[in-house]
Amino acid sequence: MSSTIALLALLIWPFVVWVFYNRMAPGRALIWSVLTGYMFLPELAKIDLPMLPDPDKHMLPALAAAVISWLMLGRTLPVFTGNMMVRVLVAGFLISPVFTALLNTDPIFLGHGREIQGMRIYDSIAITGTEAMYLLPLFLARRDLATPEAMRDLLMALTIAALLYTGPILIETVMSPQLHIWVYGYFQHDMSQAVRFGGWRPFVFMPHGLWVAFFVLSCLIAAGMLLRLGPAPARVWQLPVFLLTCALLIMCKSFGPIAYALAAAPLVFLATPRQILGVVGLLAVVVILYPLLRGAHLVPVDYISSFAGDLSEDRAQSFGYRLMNEDLLLARAAERPLFGWGGYGRGFLYDPVTGIVETVADGAWIIRIGAFGWVGYLVQFGLLCLPLWLLAREARLQPGSVGLPAAGVALILGLNLVDLLPNATLTPLSWLMAGALLGQAEALRAMREASLAEVRRTQPRRTII
Repeated sequence: MSSTIALLALLIWPFVVWVFYNRMAPGRALIWSVLTGYMFLPELAKIDLPMLPDPDKHMLPALAAAVISWLMLGRTLPVFTGNMMVRVLVAGFLISPVFTALLNTDPIFLGHGREIQGMRIYDSIAITGTEAMYLLPLFLARRDLATPEAMRDLLMALTIAALLYTGPILIETVMSPQLHIWVYGYFQHDMSQAVRFGGWRPFVFMPHGLWVAFFVLSCLIAAGMLLRLGPAPARVWQLPVFLLTCALLIMCKSFGPIAYALAAAPLVFLATPRQILGVVGLLAVVVILYPLLRGAHLVPVDYISSFAGDLSEDRAQSFGYRLMNEDLLLARAAERPLFGWGGYGRGFLYDPVTGIVETVADGAWIIRIGAFGWVGYLVQFGLLCLPLWLLAREARLQPGSVGLPAAGVALILGLNLVDLLPNATLTPLSWLMAGALLGQAEALRAMREASLAEVRRTQPRRTII
């Protein structure tokens, strides 16, 4: 689904990115190029290119930033550099789709002469190109946002973004999600999904109300971190902005992000950077092991279901339906565990008579495993988790080296990882934050190793005498 206005918005966005790079430093230009594109460009619209990935709002801003920064500043992207594990994960992320396609050339028969086509070599090329596009924010942020000042710029941009979204959220809370229809001519989802707790939850220009809620949560943590950092005179405006963002999160009517905010509040206002990184590092371990824990029945689903039932019978039914689908999809994924079933919905279950799809995948983890197997899952989630672990290691080895802004960005990314279990809220901002944290971790490691080398060079050599 698309419209002429939606296509036009995508086509003019490279010019908007060019304006950012003409008027801002490269780091800030990158932040605002990706952030505003995610906030305001249309959903579901894409530019149809022959034999190439079709750029949409999740690819185009970073692609334009990469091209413009290269043309204007001569900056190339550091892809296969730095930590060996990063290089392995990037290579796996780009190469594994080829194996997925080669191992899924067989069609899937649905009955009554209907079938789902097998994967082709062309598909492997297209998927690899698409995967590379999705990684662009990570590489760009690794290059341009690897400093403490850039981390604070990122928090400030998210705080300003909350102010920019205040009017749209208020409008849609009162009038129902209408802005995407008014501006682009169509609705990006199912209107029944917008009804929650007897009212409307906003969609604005994002895929779903859950995406808006998590985005506002990210803005809330950023505003809280800035409030803590001060300085004191700035708190005159920082406190009202923080309280406004709290109100916006409540208006989004999504229980998960509100629960995340309550759990994160002590970390935002009381914890040290090292403590915050320790918590998010542990969350990353749980997330990357979650499919294994889920398959081994080590996740306390009964307790979670009972808790959801105490909150709302509708929530309990929704959670139970989600668990049933996850069990079915896990069993399906286990048939091709390494590289998955590929695209075209091959990893879903279908009614043998009607051919109608019988399963629904909500969480990013189950979607990834079904399509690309354990290899695809580990390389994607590994690239998201590894920056948290590397930065936590530097915070431990170099006390005081990681500041609160970087810890705040890490907290947002850590909660995003947790939210990828029930939802598919992986966005360009997720990759942007992962890249920024990775860049800072690598910069701190380089400083530490240079310092150790200098110490070894200046130490007097010991002799027997």
